[in-house]
Amino acid sequence: MSATSGGREGTATQNAGERLGLTTGTVVQELGWDEDVDDQLRIEIEDTIDADMVDGEYGNVVDTVVLWWRDGDGDLVDTLVDSLTDLAAGGVIWLLTPKVGRPSAVDPADISEAAPVAGLSTTTTAAVSHDWTATRLVAPKTGR
Repeated sequence: MSATSGGREGTATQNAGERLGLTTGTVVQELGWDEDVDDQLRIEIEDTIDADMVDGEYGNVVDTVVLWWRDGDGDLVDTLVDSLTDLAAGGVIWLLTPKVGRPSAVDPADISEAAPVAGLSTTTTAAVSHDWTATRLVAPKTGR
């Protein structure tokens, strides 16, 4: 699904949750929350899934992980591997990073290098708010 595709039932605009491919009933785990996150983006995600996002203590399988990540947050590879813990097979990680030029922006090359080391592939990058960019990461389909 493209971030610019027309919506269902003729809807021309989609909220950020819909652009991330989320639907009602999707279980979304939020990791890396801090005071600098985009609250409007969080609301749009929760409105789309019609539920609150769960945290790292959830203890059950999730469909999607929303990972807020900033330059200086530590080792991205380790965090990506940790974010796979509760992710269902076929699930998606949306890595949310400050846009280039914003404080704590992450170099896109760092994401490109970290993803395959963590066993993930980068599929899509989209601007989802004024200050944040989302990068879609998925595990390659294997016969695990």
